[in-house]
Amino acid sequence: MLKREPNPVKRFFKMLGPGLITGASDDDPSGIGTYAMAGASLGYATLWTALVTFPLRAAVQFTCAKIGMVTGRGLAGVLRQHYSGKLFYPAVLGLVIVNTINAAADMGAIAAGVNLLLPMPIATLIGPIGLSILVLQIWGSYRLIANTFKWLTLSLFAYIGASLLAGPAWGEVLKGTFLPTFRWDGTFLAMLVAILGTTISPYLFFWQASQEVEEDIARGRKRLWQRRWATDSELKYAAWDVNIGMFFSNLVMYFIILATAATLHRVGQTDIDTAAQAAEALRPLAGEAAYILMALGLIGSGMLAVPILTTSGAYAICEAFGWKWGLDKKLRGAKHFYLNRTTRDWHSEVLL
Repeated sequence: MLKREPNPVKRFFKMLGPGLITGASDDDPSGIGTYAMAGASLGYATLWTALVTFPLRAAVQFTCAKIGMVTGRGLAGVLRQHYSGKLFYPAVLGLVIVNTINAAADMGAIAAGVNLLLPMPIATLIGPIGLSILVLQIWGSYRLIANTFKWLTLSLFAYIGASLLAGPAWGEVLKGTFLPTFRWDGTFLAMLVAILGTTISPYLFFWQASQEVEEDIARGRKRLWQRRWATDSELKYAAWDVNIGMFFSNLVMYFIILATAATLHRVGQTDIDTAAQAAEALRPLAGEAAYILMALGLIGSGMLAVPILTTSGAYAICEAFGWKWGLDKKLRGAKHFYLNRTTRDWHSEVLL
């Protein structure tokens, strides 16, 4: 139990788990591309959205965390129990389709990130990347996977470093942060909708709830009746975990917008479609160090996001049909779960 840990530093890091991983995975390459586009096209004008989206994201994710902790089921299991199949099954199908497309885009982004550092064809990198992700997911224990995801969150600090190397105009930064700008033109409204859609993503809801269940199972609560409760202290620690994770995610979002606003927008280079293009464009403007940091962040964020995208879909499908699931289960004991995750990865590679 966390309360029994006498060292406050160790207790803090032990407290971080599903909430931190969820927040970090939201800054996937697709999201990073959106934030880069916002900074390049609108400058510092959308920095204020990081302040607005933080409480929204934290509230939604903590609700999902509590659902998992109190019911002992993932979100799909709870929806199946309380809602008609006419509503539930289309929701799960939509999640799986969107997750597969998103995972495909993120796998391509990982390959593009590697290509930025090593002169290797992007197409030849897709297979090894997909295989390495599958190996971790299928043969790794839950604790190994969770700890790997925790370490991968550190890669997102690269974007904060890149933004500081970009030499922003801090007066304009403060203005864009605390004096909200709003315009009725199509470009601004489309970017605002894109930012909101990227920061509050459905796959995170399913992942958060199921991860809380996985944490309970890892603590020895393997039966459903054992997981149908949560103490006040457990909910308090979960709230801290979620809030820290969402704050960290919004901080990264903020600095990506800041970095591209300080460089690309400043020189009128607004035609950016992907995070890889943003990294390339930063190279002559912010220096080699910023370029390398952006590339490393792109690789790390993709390696974190792809397995979460595929696994959240597998969670939903397995709970929808009552199949066994769990990252700590062996392949033989949860064939449908691993088959669905493998299928999502395979479909992602086919889409590329």
